[in-house]
Amino acid sequence: MQPIRIASVLLLCTGFAFAQQSAGSHPAFAAADQPASAAPAEPTTPHSFDLSAIDKTADPCTDFFQYACGNWRKTNPIPGDQVRWGRFNELSEHNRYLLYLDLKKAADAPKTPLQKQYGDFYAACMNTDLTDKLGDKPIVPILAHIDSLNDKKQLGTLLAHLQSQAGVPAFMQFRVEQDEKDSTRQIADTAQGGLSLPDRDYYIEDNPRMTKVRAQYHDYVVGVFKLIGDSPDKAEAEAKSVIDIETALAKGSLPRVELRNPDNVYHMMKVTELNTLAPDFDWTTYIDGLHAPHFDTLNVATPEYFKALNQVIDGQSLDSIKSYLRFHAANTFAPWLSSNYADASFDFFQKTLQGQAQQTARWKRCTALTDRAMGEAVGQDWVKENFPPSAKENMEKLVAALKEALAADIQSLPWMSEDTKKQAEVKLEAFRQKIGYPENWRDYSKLEVKRDDLVGNLRRSAAFRWDWEVNHLGKPVDEKEWGMTPPTVNAYYDPPMNDINFPAGILQPPFFDNSKDPAVNFGAIGVVIGHEMTHGFDDEGSKYDAKGNVKDWWTPSDRKEFDARTDCEVKEYSGFEPVAGTHLNGKLTLGENTADNGGIRIAYQALLSTLAAENTSPDKKIDDYTSPQRFFISFAQVWCENRTEEVQRVSAKTDPHSPGMFRVNGVVRNFDEFGKAFGCHKGQPMMPDDACRVW
Repeated sequence: MQPIRIASVLLLCTGFAFAQQSAGSHPAFAAADQPASAAPAEPTTPHSFDLSAIDKTADPCTDFFQYACGNWRKTNPIPGDQVRWGRFNELSEHNRYLLYLDLKKAADAPKTPLQKQYGDFYAACMNTDLTDKLGDKPIVPILAHIDSLNDKKQLGTLLAHLQSQAGVPAFMQFRVEQDEKDSTRQIADTAQGGLSLPDRDYYIEDNPRMTKVRAQYHDYVVGVFKLIGDSPDKAEAEAKSVIDIETALAKGSLPRVELRNPDNVYHMMKVTELNTLAPDFDWTTYIDGLHAPHFDTLNVATPEYFKALNQVIDGQSLDSIKSYLRFHAANTFAPWLSSNYADASFDFFQKTLQGQAQQTARWKRCTALTDRAMGEAVGQDWVKENFPPSAKENMEKLVAALKEALAADIQSLPWMSEDTKKQAEVKLEAFRQKIGYPENWRDYSKLEVKRDDLVGNLRRSAAFRWDWEVNHLGKPVDEKEWGMTPPTVNAYYDPPMNDINFPAGILQPPFFDNSKDPAVNFGAIGVVIGHEMTHGFDDEGSKYDAKGNVKDWWTPSDRKEFDARTDCEVKEYSGFEPVAGTHLNGKLTLGENTADNGGIRIAYQALLSTLAAENTSPDKKIDDYTSPQRFFISFAQVWCENRTEEVQRVSAKTDPHSPGMFRVNGVVRNFDEFGKAFGCHKGQPMMPDDACRVW
């Protein structure tokens, strides 16, 4: 299922807030491989600019990723409970451990009502003895509710309940978002959904690999129905129904590349018009069951999908539809049920699809789950201990320097007219920034948490989040709300908000270190800041104006020039091959690639301006490297990583971000200042004659 788009993120699915938005619509964690009571070891504290990571046997002008990260990659194999291991993961694990300490203390000896609330949530998750004792009893009421469906006309009421009160994703998405054409309004929105495999292509592509994946998925679905208690013959029949329905939905779904274009996913309609798209679905009972404030119009992001959905509802038997819903309910909660369910979920979604060797330790999963459910509750205590006010102040200075550099970059563009430059400056000037954590914390007082009811807590948490979201409908936009939790190692740009956002979790080594020289910080967090700023002007962000509305503020000739330059990046990155036989999708990764390439340029310019203001020569060496060299090494080491072959293939289909190797080499080969810093010459791999540049 395509994740709800709130923004352009630096790195999808890292840290905590995005921990359960992995390959498919299922929760991302599986059962532990150690007793719940086992005390975790404290992970190594990450640090900036690692000289030991550098492979000096490599030629930086031939393969800079290998030069900057070669030794790090040798000494940092992928841990058994990971599918990729990089500097982001190092810091995420460090933050997760610190958060675990807070949760453990809250579970054992809470000092405030809020600590008792999230401590009980964590304790319920860690109680594996009770989880195994209960088996699938926690989902029996949900399955019974589905089994009680005796008429397709009742599907609307049932689906609304599953989505809003149980957190079971099925058939479609419903959400509240800012109006793309009037960012001051919050409107209802519905879109395609209801798939369990990572992408529509997994159901459609006809090649040996995808055929094998579908066969393995079939076996998993059969296994889930057997766990529920169905006979082998019935499980086979139900699995066929599930896969037939999901395949039909996949064929009606818009590809990920097309979903990136805001013009493709904006179709305001009257609620009554839904009956034209899908007349066999009872929209009235569905909308009533959502318990949302009244609305007469909504955005139907993917209208053609709902025609396909109608064909499914009309053409599939009632029993087949019930099988589809029963599977989605069991699949949603499988990682949090007894070990037989959790192991089955892990074996397919993590081990088979992504190459994860071992099941993730329970404390890690429960820490991430608690952060996802109550992120702004646990985050309040986390930032008090781990994010000093000075870090926020220094970050604000860096952001100011990057904004100044981006303004200068816009003015220097030879291909853009003065009229468009003026509009770009207006948008840049309107950028808002959020650093560290929310000004106003979310109130969780209405969320009921029980220490002995994990699945119940998950259901009530889903209902709490639903109520929180739908009650935004028709209300003024709150510009101070966040889309990530404080410990998250990530950052994002939100086009309708026109703001850049940096959680406290990323504002520490290896990204941000006050003890290091400017080159190191500008190469790491500076490029992150520049990356998010450039998202405001990538192929997607450039379609939004200063107020966050989809509006064309370009002259036709400038847009043509822009498209020609982004086409260069599309062709360039489509030529990259992370594993044999699998190429990147240059159109899917275009926004992130543009942000990477633009971000490094403005961060570098900000560094030079800072050095000039400090009367420091760029040629001054530290550790035998000049400031420009330290800048580029620091930038590259942020992306040091190893990945499983399996996750490389999944990412090539689903991830709008390029792998670390190409986030380094693909960027520096387009930036002549890198070649100058390392003495490269034209024609070498890292200084080609056909470099691309947008910003």
